[in-house]
Amino acid sequence: MNFVLEPVKQKRINLLDFDRKGLAAFFVELGEKPFRATQLLKWIYQEGVEDFGLMTNLSKSLRSFLNENCTIATPEIVVEQIASDGTCKWALQTHCGNRVETVFIPEEGRGTLCVSSQIGCALACTFCSTAQQGFNRNLSTSEIIGQVYVAQKRLGPEKKITNVVMMGMGEPLLNFDNVVAAMNLMMDDFTYGLSKRRVTISTSGVVPAMYRLTQVCDVSLAVSLHAVTDELRDVLVPINKKYPLKELMEACRDNAKIAPRRTITFEYVMLAGINDSMDDARGLIKLLKTVPAKLNLIPFNPFPYSSYLCSSKETILRFKTLLNDAGIVTTVRKTRGEDIDAACGQLVGQVQDKSRRHLKLKSVGSEHAA
Repeated sequence: MNFVLEPVKQKRINLLDFDRKGLAAFFVELGEKPFRATQLLKWIYQEGVEDFGLMTNLSKSLRSFLNENCTIATPEIVVEQIASDGTCKWALQTHCGNRVETVFIPEEGRGTLCVSSQIGCALACTFCSTAQQGFNRNLSTSEIIGQVYVAQKRLGPEKKITNVVMMGMGEPLLNFDNVVAAMNLMMDDFTYGLSKRRVTISTSGVVPAMYRLTQVCDVSLAVSLHAVTDELRDVLVPINKKYPLKELMEACRDNAKIAPRRTITFEYVMLAGINDSMDDARGLIKLLKTVPAKLNLIPFNPFPYSSYLCSSKETILRFKTLLNDAGIVTTVRKTRGEDIDAACGQLVGQVQDKSRRHLKLKSVGSEHAA
């Protein structure tokens, strides 16, 4: 019996997985000049051209190779929701069947895009709805920068993305290489040209990666703090058990050395009766006095099976006043997109959970209901 073997179809290379340095290396390997990288970036990100045949300053042979072996593939918008305050939330379908969420927040003079870095979240912060969905995998570079690409394309030229915050689903520093490559693309003059002050990465405190970030990528840093003692932070932000507050604050001081006049943003969710006492406020003053800091107080956004409540407006105001009086610039984050579950900590997407965390949470919720 004779068997006919069909040729194995080679997976196309997604060019959105490369930042400029990676793309230049890719072209050099093909025998092309490194400047082809800048040409391609301009075609994709600035001209919005996805057809290699239309990239007229590339040689015909190179265009033919790219057409046969490469692709420009992004996650696909499958659901769009627009809140009463103009906030847009998109559910984006990934190739593996999961969905992540991306949020655009329009403000006067600026437009901020909140970008996800993982499908679900590998951490288990107890006050965050995203964390309760469990975890599937890290997003690729193309899936991260692709959120910016499809969002700007959907918004059109009349609404420009001026700021990007890596504060969507996931812990960015646990997907270090892909996130850094995507942020490099966001700041590249041949793509979106965003200032390093306008690209912010948020972390719950992955200390070794914070030191590494300081060495390779100069962007703004936001730290999810949420407690002033290790005892409470171990509960709210469990990664604190591995990297306690003393180590976290040392890493923050190290980061501050990059740009002494730039402040680190500390995020602090306000939980009634948990972390909102005046003693907590005084603890924050003591904790932040050695770091160039500004504090962002976040009213807690409820979600199913959560036992937490948001602090009262009066409590939040007293808390803020005490900190401001101590010289720490403190603001209360305005809740945006709450009516479409687009507010801080509410992004959930559609996650095929490999950690089984969501099942444990529902089990606990059922026991409480009984």
